Amino acid sequence: MCPAPRQVTTTTVVDCSLTRVTIGAVPELVVLAEQLLAPVPGGTGRYTAELLPALARTAPPGWSVSSVVARHADVGPARLEGVEGPRVLPIPPRVLIGLWQLGFPWWPGGDAVHAPTPFAPPRPPAGRTLSVTVHDTVPWTHPETLTARGVSWHRSMIARAAKRASGLVVPTRAVADELAVLVEVDVPVRVVPHGVTVPAGKSDLDLPQNYVLAVGTIEPRKGIDVLVDAVAALEGVDLVVAGQPGWGGVDPRQLAEERGLPPDRVRVLGKVTDAELATAMRGARVLAVPSLAEGFGLPLLEAMAAGVPVVHTDVPALLEVAGGAGLSVPRGDAAALAKALGEVLGSPERAAELTRLGRERARSFTWRNAAESVWAIHRRNRE
Repeated sequence: MCPAPRQVTTTTVVDCSLTRVTIGAVPELVVLAEQLLAPVPGGTGRYTAELLPALARTAPPGWSVSSVVARHADVGPARLEGVEGPRVLPIPPRVLIGLWQLGFPWWPGGDAVHAPTPFAPPRPPAGRTLSVTVHDTVPWTHPETLTARGVSWHRSMIARAAKRASGLVVPTRAVADELAVLVEVDVPVRVVPHGVTVPAGKSDLDLPQNYVLAVGTIEPRKGIDVLVDAVAALEGVDLVVAGQPGWGGVDPRQLAEERGLPPDRVRVLGKVTDAELATAMRGARVLAVPSLAEGFGLPLLEAMAAGVPVVHTDVPALLEVAGGAGLSVPRGDAAALAKALGEVLGSPERAAELTRLGRERARSFTWRNAAESVWAIHRRNRE
């Protein structure tokens, strides 16, 4: 099935078999926005939602930016202000995932494509460019924290992109260094830190008066079990968790019951809106990031930008992003985590110092810088 032609002034651009033939048209960057429609968008969904409009705002003269998704009943969540699209491909996501994993060379259109996750076409056709974001190396370093299928898919897609894409985007130097050891990389790798947008808005969430906040998809590598143990060792403070359940059946309330933390001291908010996240951030005494593995840690950066003190584990990427503006503790060490949280909760002076350091650190991260770095891959390959 061949979608209707796209008209650019007097120039016709024809899509057929997902390959675009361009005759004198304005060059176009197409961004795969499929993660915005995922059941659990997670951090990569937030990354896509922030980066895509930034790419549109920073487009080089003469370029256009649009988004594309597989066929869904409702593509509303993929519509972003300032971005053309999404254009809907004629096949459902599972089919597209399978075809691309098998190496079928369907191109989603455009002169250049950016894939905000390893879900990407096998290679760019002649004269086209493809950039792919690799968020972390968890499929190699911590495979036990993913499903077996997830490990296999990510390893194969990342390894192929490292050989055939025009360039890889990674969020931290830590990920770049790990990737160089774990995968044979034949394409340029560009370290492109995420930007940060301070959560805004207000909601009527019913929150405790005194609480530790954790933000992110609830799954094994996020270290929620360690955080529950740490909060159980503290007096007079509750735990609030904002995020959707991922795989692995991690239930913070059940963990609390098993580990001696009264259930009435645990609040699980589930998926939150931007306004609800802003409200939860403003009310938090401290943000805890007890992860076993991360490639960046966007909630950490958002909390620092919002003026919330941060306690995080010694994951290399978290250390890199925090830059000394948070308290660091060893991974998996509940006693050390409890001590660090207690230090922030018990000392207004220490909390104020971390707030100041965090705000200063967060100022150096912008989505504009991130977008311009992605554009550099495509501009370099066209020069």
